[in-house]
Amino acid sequence: MADSKRVFLVFGPQGWIGEQIIQLLKAQGETVHASKNRLEDRNKIEQELDELKPTHVLNAAGKTGRPNVDWCEDHQQEVIRSNVVGVLNLADLCYLRNIHMTNYATGCIYAYDEAHALGSGKGFTEEDPANFDGSYYSKTKAMVEKLLRSYPNVLTLRLRMPISDDLHSRSFITKISKYDRVVDIPNSMTVLTELLPVSLDMSKKGLTGIYNFTNPGVISHNQILTLYKEFIDPNFTWKNFSLEEQAKILKAGRSNNELDVSKLLKEYPNIPDIQTSMRGVFERMKKNLGK
Repeated sequence: MADSKRVFLVFGPQGWIGEQIIQLLKAQGETVHASKNRLEDRNKIEQELDELKPTHVLNAAGKTGRPNVDWCEDHQQEVIRSNVVGVLNLADLCYLRNIHMTNYATGCIYAYDEAHALGSGKGFTEEDPANFDGSYYSKTKAMVEKLLRSYPNVLTLRLRMPISDDLHSRSFITKISKYDRVVDIPNSMTVLTELLPVSLDMSKKGLTGIYNFTNPGVISHNQILTLYKEFIDPNFTWKNFSLEEQAKILKAGRSNNELDVSKLLKEYPNIPDIQTSMRGVFERMKKNLGK
């Protein structure tokens, strides 16, 4: 039930995740505003916070790069301005006003290593230092996450390869279904249908700190595309290639990892594992496409 004293302010309201957050909050009967400002505009954000007086700020803004993170390699100053300076602006202004802030961040700051080997089932925890800086995007995200630890009002949620029930261009399913060739590596992923409502509950509860924010377990590219073929397009085919071959066509590296979600499951034990969840995604997708 909505609390009349709660006021939400969403940054990045026209982005894929920001739009969904606003829709969910409105469906819950909450008072929600879409920020009109960019994260870099500290003075304008200050005015907006003082005018709207939100109790909860949700940040889904930032530079991810178009058409992909390779863009960030050649636009480093813009990326810093948004992903580092901008996010810190917002966290700092919220801190000065005692406003809770939820930051939709990324878990693409890790890569499988000896201590967290592919297939071992041992994922990276919230306390493990970032070990992946193969892309400038990931480098800025790891940088700002470290700095945000100094702000006790901030909840940082590490999403990975987000997935929706439709074929939105930003969904990981859509992306890999359009590639000429894909690698086949198990990864932790975030099913937004299940986890975005959880994020809003965490905000309302005032939880803070860092949380790995994916479904439990891992799923590979081939497993996803097999489900795509089963549910969406029986004539679909794809080709694999190796990480080494992939590296030759990309400007920036890509993160592959498993995240340990034990901390999240202590608060929300009913989040389904990614294998179960992904089948549900495709069942809903097929139903939605048939309407």
